[in-house]
Amino acid sequence: MTSTPDPAFAGRTYPSGPVHVVSGAKIAELARATGATDPVHTDDAAARAAGFAGVVATPTFLVSLAQSAETAYIEDPEAGIDFSRVVHGEEGFELHRPVVAGDRLIPTLTVESVRAAGGHSMITTRVDVADEGGSAVAAVRSVIVVRGE
Repeated sequence: MTSTPDPAFAGRTYPSGPVHVVSGAKIAELARATGATDPVHTDDAAARAAGFAGVVATPTFLVSLAQSAETAYIEDPEAGIDFSRVVHGEEGFELHRPVVAGDRLIPTLTVESVRAAGGHSMITTRVDVADEGGSAVAAVRSVIVVRGE
């Protein structure tokens, strides 16, 4: 497989889905793993007392959903990505509302840009996350680097 991503994929949007059901146990698990100490992330009663419908995910929780969506692009044989050469560049979040246990979220991946830089390829992706009603929940922007030969 070539390690040169096809720049023609810039602007491509992959089909949405599938639905991801947000688990309170997974939210709490990630909160503990990342040292998030606010009980709204681990205690349903504390979250409800704070006005949420369930435990609240930290923004980094959305990384697993975004990376799941990015798989469609990375595994697309025509995209030209050799995953053994991929290095994570950066991650950014735009939250439209809190993500809580019980949410049913649908991701949509767009490849925003593919550019060469110093013998490597820099790829920016955006995963727009919506609820089943189509309301925007968040956007996760990622930069991955595909190392050159």
